[in-house]
Amino acid sequence: MLDGVANSIERYMTLLVDRQKVVASNIANVDTPGYQTKDIDFRTELQNSLDSTPHTIEISGLQTKSDGNNVSLDREARLLAENALRFNMASKMMRSQIRLLKSAIDGGGTTG
Repeated sequence: MLDGVANSIERYMTLLVDRQKVVASNIANVDTPGYQTKDIDFRTELQNSLDSTPHTIEISGLQTKSDGNNVSLDREARLLAENALRFNMASKMMRSQIRLLKSAIDGGGTTG
């Protein structure tokens, strides 16, 4: 029922939710020996959004602790904040699309 823009926003928001889960998993494993930080290649996954679930990738170049774990709480906190901002912006765009659709259904707000 939603147009192409709204569908794109929906896919974007779904990808943001999936990324939030990956970042939360990284944080949950901050003390797990040998755990390697994962993330989602956002641009690639958005282009391939027909797949049901995004593929996670291991992040290279992060400092590894003596137990083999490379989760950085600073990095993950930044990603959580960035993800929340993106989700809020996408939800505002979705609300705008829904208002536009509702206005069209209601006759464009004209009376008479």
